[in-house]
Amino acid sequence: MVFSSHLFLFYFLPSALLLYFVAPRRFRHLFLCALSYGFYGWANPLFVVLLLASTTVDYVCGRVITHNGFRNWSAPIDRPLDQGGVRSRAQKWAVAVSVITNLSLLGFFKYFNFATANYDAMVNALGLPGLQLDLAFRITLPLGISFYTFQSMSYTIDIYRGHARALRNAIDFACYVSMFPQLVAGPIIRFSEIDEQLRQRTHTLAKFARGVAFVGLGLAKKILLANPCGKVADVAFDAGSIGALDAWYGAVAYAFQIYFDFSAYSDMAIGLGLMLGFVFPKNFDSPYLAQSITEFWRRWHISLSAWLRDYLYIPLGGNRRGTGRTYVNLALVMLLGGLWHGAAWNFIVWGGIHGGLLALERMQGRDSLYRRLPRAIRVAFTFFLVLITWVFFRASDLPAALRYLGSMFGNASAQDAAPLLAGVIYQPYYVGTLLVSALIAWSAPQTWDWSRRIGYGKALIIAVLFLLSVTVLATQAYNPFIYFIF
Repeated sequence: MVFSSHLFLFYFLPSALLLYFVAPRRFRHLFLCALSYGFYGWANPLFVVLLLASTTVDYVCGRVITHNGFRNWSAPIDRPLDQGGVRSRAQKWAVAVSVITNLSLLGFFKYFNFATANYDAMVNALGLPGLQLDLAFRITLPLGISFYTFQSMSYTIDIYRGHARALRNAIDFACYVSMFPQLVAGPIIRFSEIDEQLRQRTHTLAKFARGVAFVGLGLAKKILLANPCGKVADVAFDAGSIGALDAWYGAVAYAFQIYFDFSAYSDMAIGLGLMLGFVFPKNFDSPYLAQSITEFWRRWHISLSAWLRDYLYIPLGGNRRGTGRTYVNLALVMLLGGLWHGAAWNFIVWGGIHGGLLALERMQGRDSLYRRLPRAIRVAFTFFLVLITWVFFRASDLPAALRYLGSMFGNASAQDAAPLLAGVIYQPYYVGTLLVSALIAWSAPQTWDWSRRIGYGKALIIAVLFLLSVTVLATQAYNPFIYFIF
């Protein structure tokens, strides 16, 4: 079930809000948890079993860390552990079990097919076809597993570090992990960010109204901008050999599609959280205004960037172990970030390029020529670099990405059907959508800032955009959500 569907907007969401607010306060997390499991199991009920298993392991491990074993479970949980305190063997084992369990689940379901395919290709290349596995079955990737394993894992790590206190009630923890607004595509909500809100939060009309604004504007970004841009990108990337201009046009369309598609989902998730009384962190901050790749990652998918920094980059040593180690850590984190997005070589290359660029920018420091350029040129050059890397992200595989880049730089001739292709992607509707997308990406305020105060004028704009989006949604046959595959 996706947010940008009539089923969710007119059936699930109204029912969920009604049940949530009608329920007694002490049962709201139970109702929200049940609704979230229903939401998650809509595509495949078996996915719920995996979610429940991950939740159970981390809840138990969190309690073991808090109580230093299985004794004293009835003792109150008044405060977090001392941040500088020494941890016992039981506590170390508990956090290790949590991390290993979550990474094992993620690794098996996300990378089993990739690993077996590459193993078969390797032994075949070595002339040992008899060692191939040739497995007939394939593992289905559960929706959102990349997000909720990171989120659930942060619970035990935050408790172990003394950044948050454990939840005594298992339903409260299950609600945190499974909450439907951010379950399948984030933002990645770390437990320390929402710890106190799970214990006590306020429900106000202003918070609910701002949530409605987030949902309305997110839906508009998805339906009115991301979907048309995605149609252009699909036609261009699926066309095979195309001309340079068409290839650049398709790459730009994909850059707008992934930004408006993913930021729209984040907006709607934040808005739904506000309607339920939760304040989730900001996840996008005009990333195409970034003046460097380093700044881009401070603006793009902020919750993932912060997670990788705090739970991977800093534990690896960050920038505290010398210059060379810093570059290695940056490259390694981004390689793993690429692999987190998808089990394919093109995602690894995408992460590797970003890691290399981050290391290069740190190496150059403040005295680099790049930093001395005018702001507009820095923004344009950063977008150019991001655009090149998006080709690896969008292409079906690594050879397809290299062929598309060849078309962009004039190393491939246009096919005979090029005039037909142009007749599709250069329609006034699509060209106009890309121009509006560019205007919004580089000049419009973020939903987070624009929705702080909502008067009658803004309320009217939101209502008009929502009605227009719903009307267009009823006529659109093309309505994918690209982050469901990650």
